[in-house]
Amino acid sequence: MLTTTTTKVLEPGDLDAALAVLDREPVANAFVAARVHAAGLDPWRLGGEMWGWYAGGRLEALCYAGANLVPICAGPEAVRAFADRARRSGRRCSSIVGPAEATTELWSLLEPHWGPAREVRAHQPLMVTRAMPADIAPDPLVRRIRKDELDVVMPACVAMFTEEVGVSPLAGDGGLLYQARVAELVGAGRSFARIEDGRVVFKAEIGAATPLACQIQGVWVAPEYRGRGLSETGMAAVLGYALREVSPVVSLYVNDYNTAARAAYRRVGFEEVGAFTSVLF
Repeated sequence: MLTTTTTKVLEPGDLDAALAVLDREPVANAFVAARVHAAGLDPWRLGGEMWGWYAGGRLEALCYAGANLVPICAGPEAVRAFADRARRSGRRCSSIVGPAEATTELWSLLEPHWGPAREVRAHQPLMVTRAMPADIAPDPLVRRIRKDELDVVMPACVAMFTEEVGVSPLAGDGGLLYQARVAELVGAGRSFARIEDGRVVFKAEIGAATPLACQIQGVWVAPEYRGRGLSETGMAAVLGYALREVSPVVSLYVNDYNTAARAAYRRVGFEEVGAFTSVLF
């Protein structure tokens, strides 16, 4: 039995204990919880290892180590333990992302070994709503993307990603992994858009989804359509799908400097409840 603080790579038999940790903060942990619900803890299916931090034999904190490094319910001692393991493993992730306090501390410990980062987004407000807005009508032209419309939505997805992250998702493998992820969301019925004359003018996806919470991502309006309120009515439409069909709590996180988007989300009813930090390599 584990009687002191320690870390280990979790195994499939640790699933219930891991889900109990994830359920402590279902909104903040939605991204990782969705992966665990879908894939369990097998690293091949999960796309990375799940590290567990134990205190007195009890699993208290997690860290997902895949394409992203994500601390979960991690206090200072757990963060230090995860940083030690990450240093020994070497950097394999393209970003560190998670609740601001733990992620900032994790990066401060890793930066001397992994730095410099390409960009650090220190404060990304985490926003939540549980209800439809009273005064914004959902855009009736926003609908699910069909599987045969993947080629229609892909240019908008690439434009959004490049604008948001600062690099093209087509770099490296030619976009195969990114296209597979977009196709996965389309196939799951969680990709939405307004299409005019064969071109996407608004889009968003319900990305991470669990029975407790889901997360809207990839919100994008074609540049020439911005300032017309499409982000608000479009978000109201996607929010309606999310609340009716996915989970009772809908969240998103946004860059703090994107004041227009933050204002639009507030008008749709989202409230800031915390913050994420992202470290991009």
